[in-house]
Amino acid sequence: MASYSSFPAAAAAVIPSYASSSCLFAPQFFLPMPCSVQPSRPASALRCSSSGPGISVSAPLVIKKKRKRYRKLYPGEAEGITEEMRFIAMRLRNIKGKYTHKLDRSSAGGSSGSDSDSEVRGSTAEDSDRGVGGDEEDGCDEDGETWSPSMEGFVKYLVDSKLVFDTIERIVDESSDVAYAYFRKTGLERSGSLSKDLEWFSQQEVAIPPASDPGVTYSKYIEELAEKSAPLFLSHFYNIYFSHIAGGQVIVNQVSEKMLKGRQMEFCRWDGDVLISFQDVRKKLNMLGEHWSRDERNKCLKETTKAFRYMGQIVRLIIL
Repeated sequence: MASYSSFPAAAAAVIPSYASSSCLFAPQFFLPMPCSVQPSRPASALRCSSSGPGISVSAPLVIKKKRKRYRKLYPGEAEGITEEMRFIAMRLRNIKGKYTHKLDRSSAGGSSGSDSDSEVRGSTAEDSDRGVGGDEEDGCDEDGETWSPSMEGFVKYLVDSKLVFDTIERIVDESSDVAYAYFRKTGLERSGSLSKDLEWFSQQEVAIPPASDPGVTYSKYIEELAEKSAPLFLSHFYNIYFSHIAGGQVIVNQVSEKMLKGRQMEFCRWDGDVLISFQDVRKKLNMLGEHWSRDERNKCLKETTKAFRYMGQIVRLIIL
């Protein structure tokens, strides 16, 4: 057995044989260190070398946020529910004997996708009779022929109008619904004024008939609506006053010029500035409308069409 002192000599004899081999000390045997530690940085901050074979560094993962798509607004929506209803009313005006058949929303956007959207877009002239403010204000019927009001028809119009105003004003005064309380004593009330006009006709020995079908039907519909939905009732409440201020009083004054020698009707007189009073009602309704869902607002727009249909039927009593 070789002694310890002879081991270095034995090792020296063996090592050269390995030195000539390329399996151990050949340059390609040594792989470069994949990572180097920077002394000035913490141990967790390792920098990977991109020059080492078999090591690839991928780009950081970028997460793209999905863009939020906003619903396009209805005409007038930015200003409030009353402006939306005004757009509907203006589209109900008669154009050369033909109504527009669809609600045009190209100026303010597309659809919100709700069920009520299709109802609003489907509101057509066939669903509404002639509203206040159409060709009848110019004294013409649908065929462009001049129409002539009758005293009997005019009184029927006043009687049915009084029934409608009696109904909405009574509901607002007597209801326990908080929403209706905002619209008490607005200065727009017409029931008392109509009573004075009918009393004057009675003094002139003009027979005062009972309310006819258009007024009775509309009043019943309003009462039923008031019990089911405040927004829908208020849609009619607003549009009834709007139709009279914007067009109804024009018709009344024209009839008065033709048959009553221009007598000033109480129906068209207000104690204060009617436009200021009406603006206050608009403001309050817009305030309430901010708390209504889009579906409720769409239904209010459809009720706007119905309101002008019913009021249009009452106006036509003048020439029947």
